Amino acid sequence: MKNVLILGGQGNASVIGHAMLDANRRGDQEYQFSGYINDRDGCTEIEGYPVKGGLHDIPRLLDEGYYFLNTIYKIDGQRERIQLFDSLAIPPDRLATFVHPTAYIGANVELGPGSVVMPHAIVSTSVKLGTCARVMIGAIISHNCDIGAHTFIAAGSCSGSNLKVGIGVHISMNCTVREFVSIGDYSTLAMGSVLLKDMGTSEIWAGNPAKLLRNAQ
Repeated sequence: MKNVLILGGQGNASVIGHAMLDANRRGDQEYQFSGYINDRDGCTEIEGYPVKGGLHDIPRLLDEGYYFLNTIYKIDGQRERIQLFDSLAIPPDRLATFVHPTAYIGANVELGPGSVVMPHAIVSTSVKLGTCARVMIGAIISHNCDIGAHTFIAAGSCSGSNLKVGIGVHISMNCTVREFVSIGDYSTLAMGSVLLKDMGTSEIWAGNPAKLLRNAQ
């Protein structure tokens, strides 16, 4: 199995790590969750799994044969966090692309390096997931959607068909997105929102129907 380290800590990183462990119990032997990359001072383990080093240790850990997943993101700070990730220069072939065995992946789906599809998620026909995109537990993406790099599709969200979703977008829990809309880079759709029309770049929308709340930083 390929040994995987996840950039991050308690939260999305640990949830994905434990999903990998569950995948192993179900017979999937491609990846082995081996711990975390975390820069917090004095942090040596998270939920019983070791912190193998900080971001500055990634060149050494690449030499040691590890693969990587990234979860270091921040609403109102996506652009800077993505630039930080890019500066690490992790080769695409050393980014783990993880699909939990209970997820459904339709025909002609393209999974970018480092993308994640979590338990009971549905990624329908002819969807493209960009580099490090994450589809969380029970989320649904309908057919012919183009999902940009570093985008987060939260648990329980439901996205219609033929969406154009930019880079670093955050679609929060239990959102509903109608078909044939676009969402600009670095934008956020707040929890439980219902999106019926296009969102611009670096915007935060909320409500039912969703409306512009403010511009992101």
